[in-house]
Amino acid sequence: MKEVVLATGNAGKVKEFDSLLAPLGFKVISQSELGVSDAAEPYLTFVENALTKARHASEQTKRPALADDSGLCVAALGGAPGVHSARYAGIDLPDRAQRDLANNQKLMEMLADQTDRRAWFVACLVWVEHPEDPLPIIAQATWAGQIVDTAQGNYGFGYDPHFYIPNLFKTAASITPEEKNRHSHRAQASEILINELKVRGYLTSASVSPKRAS
Repeated sequence: MKEVVLATGNAGKVKEFDSLLAPLGFKVISQSELGVSDAAEPYLTFVENALTKARHASEQTKRPALADDSGLCVAALGGAPGVHSARYAGIDLPDRAQRDLANNQKLMEMLADQTDRRAWFVACLVWVEHPEDPLPIIAQATWAGQIVDTAQGNYGFGYDPHFYIPNLFKTAASITPEEKNRHSHRAQASEILINELKVRGYLTSASVSPKRAS
C-alpha cells in the first residue's frame, strides 16, 4: 500500500481518513508517528492553512501528505469564526466539551442582535505528492445551514447543536453520525478528493478495477 502522511496528531482523524483511503490502496500515517511537529497556521483562509500543513508534513517525511482545515463561517459576522473556529472564545481549554461550550456561548453573544443567521461549515482537504508539488489537489466543500439560538441534539461536537440544516429539518447534532457522514462538508470534500485522485492516476493498481476488454 502507498503511504500518505496525515498532517495531524489527532487519532480520530487518522482513523477517519484511514477508513476512507485504505480501500483505495493507501495507508494513512499520522505525522506525529513520524516525529513531525505541527506547522504554523497564520493564514486567514482554510486553503492556505491546509496547504501549509500538507507541504510541511511532506517536506519532513519525504512522502505524499494530506491535510485538512475546517470551521464555521457565519454571514452576519463577516465569515467569522472561520479559521479560528476551534478557539473562537480565545480560551485554550484542554477539555473539548468545555471548549465547545465556550465557543458556542461567544457565537450566541455575537449573534444576539442579528437577524441574518446564514452559516456554512467549510472543509478544505489538500493533497501534495511532494513538498514542492505545483499542482496540489484542493478539495473544498461547504454545508449550508442556519444558526439557531437553542442547542438541539446529542450527537456531534463543536457548533453542531446550533447548526440547523433546513432540508433535513434538524441540527447537525440531531442526525446520526452515519447520516452526517453522507451530508457533511467533510463528506463532500472527501468525495471531491477521491474523484481527483482517480483522475490523476494516484491510486494504486490494486485499488483500481481493471477495465473489461471490449
